Amino acid sequence: MNNNKILDVAIVGYGPVGQTLAILLGRMGYQVAVYERWQSLYPLPRAVFHDHEIRRVFRMMGLEEALQPISQPSACYQWFNADWKVLVEIDWSAESISDGPFGYLFNQPALEAILDSKAKSLGSVAVHQGYEVLGISQVADYAELQVRGTPRDGESDVGELERVRARFVIGADGANSIVRRELGIDWQDLGFQEDWLVVDLQPNPGVELDVPDIGQWCNPARPTTMVPGGPGYRRWEFMRLPNETLEELQDLDKVWELLSPWVTPDTATLIRHAVYQFRSRIAETWRKGRVLLAGDAAHLMPPFMGQGMCSGIRDAWNLSWRLDLVLRGICRDDLLDGYTPERKPQIRAVIDASVEMGKVVCVSDPQKAAERDAAFLSGRVPPLPPFPGLVDGLVHKARNGLPAGPAGTLSVHGRIELEGREMRFDDAFGRGFHLISIGDDPLHALDNEQRSFLDRLGVRSVRLSENGAPGTCCDQSGKYHRFMRAAGLQAVLVRPDFYIYGGVGHLSEMSGLVNDLRRGLGLAEGDASGTSSAVHAMAGSI
Repeated sequence: MNNNKILDVAIVGYGPVGQTLAILLGRMGYQVAVYERWQSLYPLPRAVFHDHEIRRVFRMMGLEEALQPISQPSACYQWFNADWKVLVEIDWSAESISDGPFGYLFNQPALEAILDSKAKSLGSVAVHQGYEVLGISQVADYAELQVRGTPRDGESDVGELERVRARFVIGADGANSIVRRELGIDWQDLGFQEDWLVVDLQPNPGVELDVPDIGQWCNPARPTTMVPGGPGYRRWEFMRLPNETLEELQDLDKVWELLSPWVTPDTATLIRHAVYQFRSRIAETWRKGRVLLAGDAAHLMPPFMGQGMCSGIRDAWNLSWRLDLVLRGICRDDLLDGYTPERKPQIRAVIDASVEMGKVVCVSDPQKAAERDAAFLSGRVPPLPPFPGLVDGLVHKARNGLPAGPAGTLSVHGRIELEGREMRFDDAFGRGFHLISIGDDPLHALDNEQRSFLDRLGVRSVRLSENGAPGTCCDQSGKYHRFMRAAGLQAVLVRPDFYIYGGVGHLSEMSGLVNDLRRGLGLAEGDASGTSSAVHAMAGSI
């Protein structure tokens, strides 16, 4: 297997994070091999929610049509007290910044089947299921995996030890990551630990459930989660109480007793039930040399924000464009040093928010629950903070070292009109760095060397107008103009992962913005010369 051949990237783990990264790199033509210890996909549900940002990633992977039958737009996320009074409402059905509702509910086995089919359709991606990693070593130019086939069903023999070399290795192999262990990277335990029984079932045809669409029942007698598991499925989650054993909670009779207010064996089919320990952990670093971590191998969080899988896919999305620039020789390996300081603070903020939400839900003491209810019902509890952006890494910074203006925030996405056709911005211009502007052409504010740098980086310049003026695209949705005017901006540089590198209120600031981006990327030698016509004047004449 591969022997002396050096792959571009080897991925350990073939859950949604490993699958996504394999697809992203494979679509760019890189030689990728994936190694998964299990011989088939995990058949049971786990994650059930992804947000608008992840949906946009899936669309860019060409999966929108395939996702329609196995997912549904989210409804309003409600938290109730024991008496079913609303404590909190989070409108996950509202229009998001990414062109569509804030969130979606889906069936994970169906999603993994879609990702699996896509990955295996790519000629440059080799998926090896039933292979465990036994060790990792590194030299200057590559990392080496020691892998061995696991016994097939009914067999006892294991495969021969094989060595696989790749320029980079990504450990996306879950909470018990062999990659993290081989690297000697420590976990930081952030203190949250609760056992919950997770139950997935399929209501019988025609059965209508008298249950909130998405809800947390913050009942101290039994904190309970109720949520769709994708079209045709439902999930309940029940917290283990202090006086219960794990064995008692997993007993089948106990499962149906807990479900009895809503469903019975006569009205639904049980898909699975299992007790999970909800934890909050984060790895100290996510890179050692040519090996990096992603997904649950790098971080764990309670599920109350629905961000576990989403966060892992953000890791893959972030890594994919960094690896692309390094593998193409545009940037030095140093670009990967920005992965941990960029992703870790955002993940830490998400974990902290998930833990705080968990502390609200996981209250089994009646007196403490009454105090909590009084605080929420009186309006004394402040609303949840906005979803965190990026505070470090490749974002334009002010003199105080913090992101300048819109830097580090997720960019807007909407519909534009191009050459007489209305379409999403992403469908029109694809993935990559984008220089989005209103008003005058920002390229005119740059010198030849700066334009040559943008050309080498593959930046696409997209000028937008409200009426489709000559040399521009029409901002059909109006989102871009509303955002730019509210922020006092004329142009923004958007990274390939949809996050804003930085913006300018006047085109005279463009030169400084571009120079800072160039320094931040750590370009390889010979970066000054443009090698392609990648700075596009879109919409025909511009």
